[in-house]
Amino acid sequence: MNDPGVVAAPTSGRTSHTHRLRGLAGTGLIAALAAMVATTLAAALAQAAGVDFRIPDGGEAIPLSGFAVVTGFFSVMGIVIAAALLRWSAHPVKRFVWTALSLTAISLVPPLLSGANTATISALLALHLVPATVMIPALARSLRARTD
Repeated sequence: MNDPGVVAAPTSGRTSHTHRLRGLAGTGLIAALAAMVATTLAAALAQAAGVDFRIPDGGEAIPLSGFAVVTGFFSVMGIVIAAALLRWSAHPVKRFVWTALSLTAISLVPPLLSGANTATISALLALHLVPATVMIPALARSLRARTD
């Protein structure tokens, strides 16, 4: 094959890096879907048990679809953080877990300040932990597999 129009692609770290990011993104998106389903299901169970998810300031209840959308959005933000750390950190797993746990702890503050009833606050706190228990281990494992 001495065709001058065919050029072999250079074998560089860039191809490897792209492959690692794609693998992380794929794992992250599957975990995000699982987190969305788990969170929405947990919210539906809480609602069936009598939690109304009504926040006093707005007066309207949080719809089940709202749990899925917010979970999906913040799960994607977690994937972006993991990808950035994979690219620019010498210790991406450690940094990701520390960052994700810190952000999860911060996310627990708004329900406590919402002024909602005790059942709603408790359910919201639990619903912040559901996607964290899905996303953090999945992304940490994926980061670990891509840094070995």
